[in-house]
Amino acid sequence: MEDTGAVAKLRSKCFVQGTHSSMPRRRILKVFNRYLLYGGEETSVEKIHRLLEEDHEVIRLPLDSREWFGEGAPNKLGQACRTIYNPDSRRRFEAAVAEHKPDIAFFHNIFPVGSPSLYHGALRMNLPVLQYAHNYRPFCVAGTLYANGRVITAPLRGDYWGEIYHGVWQQSVIKSAIMALSMKLLRRSGWLDSVKAWVCVSEFMRDRFIDTGLQKDKVHGLRHAWVPMPEPPPVTDGNYYLFLSRLVDVKGVGVLLQAWSKLSSSLGARTPQLWIAGEGPLEGMVREAAMNNTHIKYCGMLMGQAKREVLSNCRALLVPSVWWEPLGLVTCEAYDFSKPVLAAASGGLTETVLPGITGFLHEPGKMESLISDVLCMETLPSEHRVEMGRAGRKFLLENFSVRQWKVQINEIIEHALPD
Repeated sequence: MEDTGAVAKLRSKCFVQGTHSSMPRRRILKVFNRYLLYGGEETSVEKIHRLLEEDHEVIRLPLDSREWFGEGAPNKLGQACRTIYNPDSRRRFEAAVAEHKPDIAFFHNIFPVGSPSLYHGALRMNLPVLQYAHNYRPFCVAGTLYANGRVITAPLRGDYWGEIYHGVWQQSVIKSAIMALSMKLLRRSGWLDSVKAWVCVSEFMRDRFIDTGLQKDKVHGLRHAWVPMPEPPPVTDGNYYLFLSRLVDVKGVGVLLQAWSKLSSSLGARTPQLWIAGEGPLEGMVREAAMNNTHIKYCGMLMGQAKREVLSNCRALLVPSVWWEPLGLVTCEAYDFSKPVLAAASGGLTETVLPGITGFLHEPGKMESLISDVLCMETLPSEHRVEMGRAGRKFLLENFSVRQWKVQINEIIEHALPD
């Protein structure tokens, strides 16, 4: 993160005093439009909420995509108009600001129910906004910069035709066009001037946001904080590789299944097991692969102790994402259990997986490259694999501390506030 003079001065003050507690207590209005399906972003938003509450007063403005389903929901035309500008959401936002008088608003996802009207409302009320970016919105339609099986960069320059053509939002050309219009108008409106700080969860992501033309000193790279287990469970070098994610194309599910099909053809009975845990649109594909290949097991959605068990006993975690993964918190989960990670060299994953030390990085979307890394991991002595997992745990403790996250987020808050 680049320091302006003000931020550098704040950092110096914090480290001299050795604590983040010297920062003023602020009142924060947190805005998050929940998705239809619970996912990793919502988990991150809740963690951020809890950490902020330890030092600040945090008020929620609840928005939920499910508001547009069931009795009382707006019709399709109404939803289309509200995606572009929702006056009802703006009024709810302005009422919350008038009631709670926050110092700053934290925006996470605000689409579709929130809409760009929230930026307009903040600008009207002179309330500074900190935009916490967990994906590539508001600079692309679906938030992924991914369409038709490949990464695309045109949306960063305001060109959404590829996303529209391939119907990237909710698998609909019409809905994608409406969202693209919302993005286009937002960029031209000047309402993004309400955002005084952009927080990106990796340096890679920060660079992509700067590519859109944002002012560099307003864009900050800040990894999530992670609260590790006091002690990891005993390390077991199991006989299976674990995939733990939503079953969607951007997570590399197709590449993973192709790789195991080829491994099974080449190695036969010597093929290591692949366990897949998660839910999503590609569940049918995964179930079929598991039925036809005895070396693949579908575990369904795992939570709590069941999830801890499979993490404790796997050989390594697989993260074959084909999009530009903003950060990839699943690597933190693996490291917390002292497990190595085999990941795609994609986006923020390149900042969390150290090749040959905490795992391996393969070429995104390349089945042969993934297979090569799996075979390399198989040839390593068990002691070496265990040591890689321990190196991952060390990396986690040194780079995702709560204290450091608090120091940096408080600096950013203070820098975003008016003088």
